[in-house]
Amino acid sequence: MEVIFALVLATATPGGGFPVYGDAFAEIVNAQEPRLKITTRNTKGSAENVPLLEANKIDLALVAGEFASAVLAKPDTGLRIITAMYSSPGLAMVRGDSPYRSLGDLAGKPVVLGTQGSGITALGRTVFDSLGIEVRPITLEKAADGPPMLLDGRADALWGAGVGWPAFSALAKTGGRFLAPNEQEIATILRKNPALQTVALPAKSYPGQDAPLRSVGSWSYVLAKPELPPEAAYLLARAIHRGEAALAARLEQARETTLANTLAAAPRRELIHPGVLRYLAEAGLR
Repeated sequence: MEVIFALVLATATPGGGFPVYGDAFAEIVNAQEPRLKITTRNTKGSAENVPLLEANKIDLALVAGEFASAVLAKPDTGLRIITAMYSSPGLAMVRGDSPYRSLGDLAGKPVVLGTQGSGITALGRTVFDSLGIEVRPITLEKAADGPPMLLDGRADALWGAGVGWPAFSALAKTGGRFLAPNEQEIATILRKNPALQTVALPAKSYPGQDAPLRSVGSWSYVLAKPELPPEAAYLLARAIHRGEAALAARLEQARETTLANTLAAAPRRELIHPGVLRYLAEAGLR
């Protein structure tokens, strides 16, 4: 009898991008591979997901840029990459009638950075700290609480990242505007944080955003626990590869979820799960 792998995928708090992505990912992968049964679980985000993975208490988890970069840089890490998810250019959004036109204008202002355990929140802190901009940070229990705070004036800006960020989607429909670091600020951030890279938000990712926006960010990943069986990782890779088009059609931010991008984004090849590497070799992806 064939083994059925029942896997738990940890995401983040409701209202953010990770639960939306995780549900789509699980649905597409399950549809491609009958031997996989992925269910999603809400958590506090990347800060909780990493120790859960390290303790083998969950099978898979979505881990955002800075958290992923940090854990994958540990020489003794047992966590392994299943797939790259997407790159996440960090940006702030203000109301359409806001007088603020740059990140520097937010100095001393209340800014929603996100939930306490989110990698996006960590990226926001890194950006503002690197630029010496002291904002009044607001952290949330639930990501969905952010947009109302901007709309009713409790906050002057909201930080987020990437395509399909739910808070950005909600606020863009009300006329919200993006604030991105300028080229000099990008250079400063990258000089102080070499694990980050220049990434761009494609034009028309959100209503009213007609031009691409350059910023800094990093790749988020689906990571596996140390004890994930190689056969489960192999089946995951095969299902992801077969379902790339369906996942991209289902979710705009998942257009970057490809095994080709996984090979390109991984800090080191050996950080990709051996089961995934086996499939990559069989599929002719090097």
